[in-house]
Amino acid sequence: MKKNGILNPNLSRIIASMGHTDKLVICDSGLPIPRNKEIVDLALTKNIPRFIDTLRTVLKELKVESAVIAEEMKKENHRIFDRVNRTLSGIPIEVVPHEQFKEITQNEGTIAFVRTGEATPFANIILISGVTF
Repeated sequence: MKKNGILNPNLSRIIASMGHTDKLVICDSGLPIPRNKEIVDLALTKNIPRFIDTLRTVLKELKVESAVIAEEMKKENHRIFDRVNRTLSGIPIEVVPHEQFKEITQNEGTIAFVRTGEATPFANIILISGVTF
């Protein structure tokens, strides 16, 4: 039995298999996810687990070189935006319109989606994998 870190076997496997520039989307419970994409659905009920808790946990295991968020997060969800900025301290964040964000998530470079129970608007992020050397 694994002692610590990400206990969800599918999420642990996905992170372990990611290469440089692969994308992992952590999203709220409302983001549309393409049917042909892999999903780790962690949502249990409204706001469990929270987006920011999931992001913090993933960042303990995944080397991230940059991230993408929707500009609507910055405008309409200040609390999450501020927490994301603090959590990603030093990691460049690209800000794009929400429609463009959704288009990026449809591209082939997206490895998988992690759906949280988050029920606040625009609590979504694309993490772009870095390298550890």
